[in-house]
Amino acid sequence: SARGVHHVALICSDVQRTVDFYDGLLEFPLIEMFENRDYLGSTHFFFDIGLGNTIAFFDLPGLDLGPYAEVLGGHHHLAISVRFDRWEHLKAKLDAAGVEYAHVDGSSLYFNGPDGERLELISDALGEMYGKPVG
Repeated sequence: SARGVHHVALICSDVQRTVDFYDGLLEFPLIEMFENRDYLGSTHFFFDIGLGNTIAFFDLPGLDLGPYAEVLGGHHHLAISVRFDRWEHLKAKLDAAGVEYAHVDGSSLYFNGPDGERLELISDALGEMYGKPVG
């Protein structure tokens, strides 16, 4: 069995806009930034989302990858668990920033990141879904 997810890697079109969104708006600290070893001129950077979990991003300048698209085998959404008090705090920040979201069941906020990536802030604890254990 695995130890867990080391990081989830997504592609972004603008490093600063991504940092402003994840570190600034969502308050997930930027913890590392370096040149992508696989693509010179590309940045690889990480945000701490708690308990040793990270979200990583690459910008891939010059590749003209086009806009985010939901495709078979692609990214549907990333659900990030936060305590309910943090969930309320971040919901208020999304409201103040004018970020549109779908509010589901009092525990989930679905919204898009700066490049259209679908995100969820969920107040259920890790290993739970709708107040029941997963698995």
